[in-house]
Amino acid sequence: MKLQQQTLIIRLSQMKDAQTLMDIDALVWTERTAPEPVCWPSREDFLQHCPPASQLVAEVDGIVCGYVGFRYPTGIAGNDHVYEIHIAVHPAYQRRGIGTRLLSEAKIWAMRQGKLKLRLRVLSTNTGALQFYRTCGFVEEGRLLREFWIEDRYVDAIWMAYFLDK
Repeated sequence: MKLQQQTLIIRLSQMKDAQTLMDIDALVWTERTAPEPVCWPSREDFLQHCPPASQLVAEVDGIVCGYVGFRYPTGIAGNDHVYEIHIAVHPAYQRRGIGTRLLSEAKIWAMRQGKLKLRLRVLSTNTGALQFYRTCGFVEEGRLLREFWIEDRYVDAIWMAYFLDK
């Protein structure tokens, strides 16, 4: 895919991506977008939680600029048809269609893995993300009222889902 004369590639994460993905997390997951900022204490800690091939990464002309990660929401066998996802795109690359492409590829990837549902959590104050997820076909499944105290106010946590078997 060409992206303003640039080539966008979506691929599985590799060991070499760790530091770049950690840097993206530090830029994207702030008080505005998460209950608390994400700052990995070490590369080893990041790799323990996000091992290679647990994310699809977006690469523009060889530069990793975003990702969508997958994990099982629980360890319960009856819940293994669901992936919980999280997505981040470097601020310098946002609003170029990279997030949309990542989610499209994530849906394909999850279906190939036999999954029937993708779910995610988003803060009620993150209106841009809420609109983005709705545009990508996600629906609100539930809301945890006043779940977090952020910047001197209570914020709801919204659970959203995309059903792959529709």
